[in-house]
Amino acid sequence: MDTSTKIRFGFIAVLWLFLCYLVIASRPFTLWTIFIITASGIIVWVPLYKKYIKNGKRNEGR
Repeated sequence: MDTSTKIRFGFIAVLWLFLCYLVIASRPFTLWTIFIITASGIIVWVPLYKKYIKNGKRNEGR
């Protein structure tokens, strides 16, 4: 993984954590809030993992 990809991951992580903080600060902490944070994490991180980490290891071996 090159430097620009690491910077993108860092920026997305900070943005996602900030948005999770906003959700937690604006609502009472319930199971629904936990579900929202978990679902958003899956939506954000799984495609990025598949694109850069999983496929990146396959392409480096060639």
